[in-house]
Amino acid sequence: MKAVSPLFDNEPEPGTPEGDYLEVMITLIEAYEAKHFPVDLPNPVDAIRFRMEQSGLSATDLVPAIGRKNRVYEVLNGKRALTLPMIWKLHEMFGIPAESLIKPVKAL
Repeated sequence: MKAVSPLFDNEPEPGTPEGDYLEVMITLIEAYEAKHFPVDLPNPVDAIRFRMEQSGLSATDLVPAIGRKNRVYEVLNGKRALTLPMIWKLHEMFGIPAESLIKPVKAL
């Protein structure tokens, strides 16, 4: 990291020897981090709650994607699993990554 840190600050031009070196090092660093420090996807409820918090959404805003308000609360409380149509609507309407939404919910 010591050898690469100065290159982050100076941002060498792509296609130059320094730029090519930085690109290779970034690829190696990403591969190392993915192998040794994997980041697990959030569960669907956490992903939905995060989007709600970040976008200032309420349970009512989720009704078009999930269904009646009581169904929204069932999903948010982990009592009801998401269906495929719900997953697609949540992904399309709110930009929640589908990969997070298809992960099984563990009992709360």
